[in-house]
Amino acid sequence: MVLVLVIGDLHIPTLTHDLPAKFKKLLVPGKIGQIICTGNVCDKETYDYLRTIAPEVHVVRGEFDENTHFPLSLTIPHQSLRIGVVHGQQIVPAGDADMLAALARQMDVDVLISGGTHRFEAFEFEGRFFVNPGSATGAWSGLWNGDATPSFALMDIQGPVIVTYVYQLVEGEVKVDKVEYRRPEPPKDNIAAGAGAGGAGRAEVPAGW
Repeated sequence: MVLVLVIGDLHIPTLTHDLPAKFKKLLVPGKIGQIICTGNVCDKETYDYLRTIAPEVHVVRGEFDENTHFPLSLTIPHQSLRIGVVHGQQIVPAGDADMLAALARQMDVDVLISGGTHRFEAFEFEGRFFVNPGSATGAWSGLWNGDATPSFALMDIQGPVIVTYVYQLVEGEVKVDKVEYRRPEPPKDNIAAGAGAGGAGRAEVPAGW
């Protein structure tokens, strides 16, 4: 089992001063093996903070990141899965499922993680899994009216199965839901594609978290 923190669009200190205190209490060292960040960190202090949480941190560049050395995209192998990461500048209109699917095919990945919209999403489409962790700070976005709901995701990866726990700060309380994805077996195995994919529901935190 590998626990991966998926987080992004923090916009510290440009749009907000810090992560919500209730999130920081959850994000402690020693339990998370890897961090995947969808960009807009935006400063070195916030990046250094992420590095205290997990030994391995992957970041793609958002339009407000100070560090111009962050790549625009990443492909990260996880056992039998290939995970692609982008901030989302490539997706027009923002968050469009067809455009996300086209990019996932181009990158040849099973899972595509993207940001930019400041809204959490997790869904299966064309046999692939798409995750947007939203904005961890609930930073304002010009795409929507008002502030976003602060959110991040924790992915429990076990072979071809990913259980994604989404943490959202709603009216001052942390709400946890989950979405399950199983990579479809190749057609040659005569197993129906998409079997085992699940929907969202109330969830307890993963074991050991």
